[in-house]
Amino acid sequence: MNVLIEFGLEELPAWPFLKELDNILPKWQKALNERGLSGEFSLNYTPRRIVLSGALPQNADDKISEHIGAPKSVAIDANGNFTKAALAFGQKCGLKPEQLKFELIKGKEVLYHKSIQKGCATKEILAQIIFDFITSLNFGRAMRWGDGKSEFIRPLRSFFCLLDDELLECEIFGVKSKKASFVHRDFSYELQSFDDSAGYYELLAKNGVILSATERKRRILDGIASIEKNSGLKVELDDELLREVVAITEYPSALLGSFDEEFLQVPAPVIITSMKENQRYFALKKPNGELANNFIVVCNSTSNERELIIAGNERVLRARLSDAQFFWHSDLKAEFSADNLKNITFLAGLGSMYDKSVRECKIAQILGDIYADLLLSECGADFKSELEKAAMLAKADLSTAMVYEFTNLQGIMGGFYAKAKGQSERVSSAISQQYLPNSEDSALPSSLFSSIIALSTKLDSLMALFSINKIPSGTKDPYALRRASLGVLKIVLNLNINFDLDKVLAAIKPLYKDFDIKILKDFILERLYALKDTNPSIIKAALNSKTCDLKSLNASIDALENLSKSQDFEKNFDTFKRLANILKGEIISQKVDESLLKEPCEKALFSAFVALKLDKSEPKEYFSKLFGLKNSIDDFFENVMINDENEKIRQNRKALISAVYGAFLELGDIKEISIA
Repeated sequence: MNVLIEFGLEELPAWPFLKELDNILPKWQKALNERGLSGEFSLNYTPRRIVLSGALPQNADDKISEHIGAPKSVAIDANGNFTKAALAFGQKCGLKPEQLKFELIKGKEVLYHKSIQKGCATKEILAQIIFDFITSLNFGRAMRWGDGKSEFIRPLRSFFCLLDDELLECEIFGVKSKKASFVHRDFSYELQSFDDSAGYYELLAKNGVILSATERKRRILDGIASIEKNSGLKVELDDELLREVVAITEYPSALLGSFDEEFLQVPAPVIITSMKENQRYFALKKPNGELANNFIVVCNSTSNERELIIAGNERVLRARLSDAQFFWHSDLKAEFSADNLKNITFLAGLGSMYDKSVRECKIAQILGDIYADLLLSECGADFKSELEKAAMLAKADLSTAMVYEFTNLQGIMGGFYAKAKGQSERVSSAISQQYLPNSEDSALPSSLFSSIIALSTKLDSLMALFSINKIPSGTKDPYALRRASLGVLKIVLNLNINFDLDKVLAAIKPLYKDFDIKILKDFILERLYALKDTNPSIIKAALNSKTCDLKSLNASIDALENLSKSQDFEKNFDTFKRLANILKGEIISQKVDESLLKEPCEKALFSAFVALKLDKSEPKEYFSKLFGLKNSIDDFFENVMINDENEKIRQNRKALISAVYGAFLELGDIKEISIA
């Protein structure tokens, strides 16, 4: 039985809808399955409709119910009659005493009854399924309309459900099912009737509605490609913006517009952001990569009067860019200083944004001392003063009119203002990159200098919020501290520098209220599980080591991951895990007394271990050398009694195996590794 369902709505807000889009079909399937139905369905949508189409059987699946009662010894009394328990079971199942039967289940004879409930006709239950489905959708904030009883993302204005082209008589949110739908407003504002599913699709196609989002996207991209070819310009294609314009159009057409060249004096990110956020326009660039004074608007119109549409959009954009131009020039006239941040609160208990800037400056100076040699090589002798300037000016753009209008340009605008005010390219670049990385696929700061400013920003946020117990729990992370932690890891590993987390956090801890720094350290290191596509037990093994240096931890994880893929790893693993099992987590600090080594096997193991010359800076070689002791350790276990009667000998042998396993613990606790 073919099924076609349409929910006709007022214009859907793009992003609340798109966030739920991937859940719509699964929720429909769930609603079907709960009623014993299943079928293949497809989903289509426009700004004013959600459409489901597919096929369902005439009836839901039969429901089989099994009932198990008392054992035979309880169900039948000494006289061979059914007991009260048996009769109660029969009454529950609707059976007469003579209909009671026993089945052998798990070696016991018990009362048993199986009943089959005939599946309901699809036509009889589909209305309830539709209601259960539509009310399961979650778009965030909902609207009420009419008498206020109905609640959905937008008011429902039309609805129908066709079963083999027959209208299912039902009502959703006060709207009765009717063979009618709204077409593009260029053709009519009234409901238009149709006879069957073929007539429905024909109605939309002839009246300016492209039902398929895939087709609308193709039409937009084809239009953009044509504009690029004819203009010689290249579109700044934004995937998020593309998804949005696909969602808000029924009959999209890509048109080329322009704006006055004088607006190009405003920084390009401002123009691009203004076009995207306010107007949903695509920016264009010249062959040399510079921003062009052109834009692409995706209009939702079937009209051939393209010049009028373009002119209207140009007028609107001119007003927007005039505002941006005013903000830019007025901000340039004002002082660009951290002093303007004193009246902007960071967070209750953590002072102002000026206070945050001061803390970030101190962190940058501490990091600058740690990496002084590298910074001297990269930046020259003035790097300390430049670090201070960059850190103190990093948040200064928060007081500007431009960032007040376009909050997502914070940092980026700071870089432009700093450069305009005479700061060096190094300082302005560091300011503009301070929030990187800001997404999964984001770029990273381009230099060590910029990285230190970015690290200072993230470390301050982490330390400050943890110090006032604003610690993320569950899925809640309102201050994006998980992202900040991940950013710290990404930056450090990208630089490939030593970064001892214990030492860094201890050095900056005096800047904050006292708290257990280990909680933050563990929080940051836990992000390694998200960062590394590795067996989690290998990451745990590295985290249980004695090192807290991020570079070393990363190298240890990579080394163990590489070694775990070797053919003989499992054999090595078994041998060294035996060491851990014998020690039971106890690492003996006593040194091995060579004079107490009596057996050739223990002497051989000791000599082989001493000869290794382990270098922790090369984890792969480090682990490989330790694994090379396998045969010596196996001989030791086979030929040496650890629990010797002589206590000194016994402790000396434990000290020997402890020394070997302790060497592992420097970079990774091998016993934590789970072999699939």
